[in-house]
Amino acid sequence: MTSISRILLSVSLLALASLACAGVQGPGLEAVIAGEQRSAEQKARDRYRHPYETLRFFGIEEDMTVVEIYPGAGWYTAILGPYLEDRGKLIAAVYDRDPRTQEEWMARYNARYQRSYLDKPEIYGEIEAVDLVLPDRTALAPPGSVDMILDFRNAHNWIRWDGDAMVAAFYAALESGGILGVIDHRMDDEKPYDPENGYVHERTLVELIEKHGFELVAPSDLNRNPRDTKDHPEGVWTLPPSLALGPDESTEYLEIGESDRMTLKFVKP
Repeated sequence: MTSISRILLSVSLLALASLACAGVQGPGLEAVIAGEQRSAEQKARDRYRHPYETLRFFGIEEDMTVVEIYPGAGWYTAILGPYLEDRGKLIAAVYDRDPRTQEEWMARYNARYQRSYLDKPEIYGEIEAVDLVLPDRTALAPPGSVDMILDFRNAHNWIRWDGDAMVAAFYAALESGGILGVIDHRMDDEKPYDPENGYVHERTLVELIEKHGFELVAPSDLNRNPRDTKDHPEGVWTLPPSLALGPDESTEYLEIGESDRMTLKFVKP
């Protein structure tokens, strides 16, 4: 082999090694967000939810084990599943699936999620589903085995069901250094808490999570919406995407857009 051939071979091997280390097996986050597995309706909400910036703020990587809490209709699952498919793992903490104890709305959400995501591993990867039922069935994964837990717009519910049990479950599942990312509808500090309108005071949520040993890394204004006055007749569900008043009464709420949201990043020490 000539000297030039040896040099070219060495360069080629180094390039292959660099690609392997860079983890090119899976698509990048931007490519997944732009992917065809997401509907036009889902993509239309990116301007309110900023999925790329939000997930980068939380620090997601494609080789992580990630738990998504109560994914609902799966808006974020359509991103997380394909992104984690090759090198990571997505665990979906779903509502109660026991027909003896589940509420009707839970059964409806679970059936839709099963049909749309769990039954389509060729599109979204092999998603593991676990029941998350407060306060008794809260094991999300083996203790200390999860890199990141993501909770999108659920805290206003579980803080009323049993917030202490929920946060304790988060802490148990995460490894040391693991990240908890929480987004929810933010009530203004000077306004009273109303458990029926879907909004939560940021300080209340931070204090609850910190009480269980988490440290607040940083808040973000990524999903802030100053147009949201938080005094709507049907609470947060007056705004898109729910539009609880119906299309004929929702023009002003479409102009407001989706709710003002806190975006909080915590770490387990």
